[in-house]
Amino acid sequence: MGAMICCMTTANKYKKLDRKLESKIVEINRSSTGQRSLKSIDSVVMRFPQIREGLKTLKGIFEEFDEDSNGSIDYNELKKCFEQLQVHLPEEEIKDLFHYCDIDRSKGIQFNEFIVLLCLIYLLEEHSSSDSDHVELTQLGKIFNTIVEVFLFLDKNGDGKLNRKDVDKTLNETYPLERSPANITKIRFKEMDRDRNGQVTFREFLFGFLKWVGIDEDELNHQTEGHTSEIDD
Repeated sequence: MGAMICCMTTANKYKKLDRKLESKIVEINRSSTGQRSLKSIDSVVMRFPQIREGLKTLKGIFEEFDEDSNGSIDYNELKKCFEQLQVHLPEEEIKDLFHYCDIDRSKGIQFNEFIVLLCLIYLLEEHSSSDSDHVELTQLGKIFNTIVEVFLFLDKNGDGKLNRKDVDKTLNETYPLERSPANITKIRFKEMDRDRNGQVTFREFLFGFLKWVGIDEDELNHQTEGHTSEIDD
């Protein structure tokens, strides 16, 4: 009974974070109308090399705090990392984010999960380019902002989450001569919709997007060059 209550409490915390992110995305969407540079899937794909290289700059920070070199950062290592990055969050919030981003439940944050974690912190903490307390995060601000812009490009109804109709509509507008890019949307939407509930949260989108740009588990865990899959390959 106690374990069931614990699981329900944890699930509620995740839902609370999902709702908080949805609200933030909706807020950004309303404030950025008319200022977007992404007009097509092709314009998204063209950003992949820049995004990939920008995110790889985080590898040095990740390896520095992966003290036992096992390919993941445990909770204590993460707290040390946050101290260096001067990310000041309540302990309970750090724990919630740690478990929220430990998507494979390995009790450790792998590099792709580390990227997602930092992006969420950047988004939720509303860092500005003049925030000297978060130098490393603000240097990646342009990359994180671009990723948010991609999400907004796909979020046609502006509710802070993606559904199949959002993605279908986007790709149909991009490829008007095709009857339906179903072969593309089916694969890509499935990659994002991890819990198979028909909706994609911003956290789920981040994990899917990292695969699209070539930041995938095989590349990161085995330190290989990995593949560079595109949205429309």
